[in-house]
Order: sequence, then C-alpha cells, then structure tokens
Amino acid sequence: MRNDFFNAKGYPDPTAYLAIKEMLYLPIVYICSPYRGDVETNVGRARTYSRFAVYKGAIPIAPHLLFPQFMDDDNVQERELAMKMNLILLDRCEEIWIFGDTLSQGMARELSRAKRKNKTIRNFTTDMEEIHP
Repeated sequence: MRNDFFNAKGYPDPTAYLAIKEMLYLPIVYICSPYRGDVETNVGRARTYSRFAVYKGAIPIAPHLLFPQFMDDDNVQERELAMKMNLILLDRCEEIWIFGDTLSQGMARELSRAKRKNKTIRNFTTDMEEIHP
C-alpha cells in the first residue's frame, strides 16, 4: 500500500491520504518536570507523565529519565553536557509539556528555549490536568 496522495488508479485521493497520514502520525513531545531534590519521587512522576503522553497519543521524550542512567548529575561538566543534549532533543520535539507548579533552573532553560523556537507549550498540574491560560 502506497502512502501518497494518489489512489491505486492514479487519481488524487486526499481523504484517504489524510486518513492514512493520521494513522501513521504521533507527535513527539518533550516532558519537562523536576529531577533534582527528591529524585526518587521526581523520577516516578516523570515516568507517570511519560505514560500519560503515550495515553494521549504522543511519543514522550524525557531526557531526565535517560541521561542520569549513565551521567552524573552531581558532576558540573556532565550536568551541563546533559542539559545541552536536552536542548537538542527539545529542538526536535513539536511540543513541550510542563508538569507541576515548580519550575527548576533546568526547566526554566528548557522553557526559554521552547519559547525561542516557537514550540507549542502545554502546562499540566502534577495530577496531569491541563492548565489553560
């Protein structure tokens, strides 16, 4: 089955094209939530937020679940390198989803970058209820 604008006979078929495109598409969203402090609780929340994104039909990117697996957040150079990689990943996402009422220093940098890059910014409570401005 071809995934293009034309049907099997070569005629334009925009309805089928859009339906197939919709089935094959999931937006990639950046999960932005605290990491430092109560790391165990914050990691658990980030996992929950990521699962929530999947439930909402998105592909979550949560670097604070990945990079601490092999990088030391207490090492200044490694933390800065991880933040640089976070921002590169954020650039490749369509949206940033910010969770909770606390905006850490790292989260503030990510939010600032998202604004500069004109990303869609969505805010949620820790209970995953969307906050509409």
